Amino acid sequence: SLLLLDEVTSALDPELVGEVLDLLIELKADGMTMVVATHEMGFARRVADEVCFLHEGRVHERGAPEQVLGDPVEQRTRDFLRRLA
Repeated sequence: SLLLLDEVTSALDPELVGEVLDLLIELKADGMTMVVATHEMGFARRVADEVCFLHEGRVHERGAPEQVLGDPVEQRTRDFLRRLA
């Protein structure tokens, strides 16, 4: 099975955000494959096997969460993460 999610937490209050993210963690543990568009970097770092940084519909950087979110190669990715901090 494949689940596609686009900013699933964007309109939720903080309590519901946690519940939704916990549910996604459970689904992953049960073997669900997911493609998730999110600005929840902590969640992505904790749960993703691979992350992609998209800009204007194109993949600019792709790799392990530790690499892309912790030590990105692309300047565009670094700038985006700096704005989120």
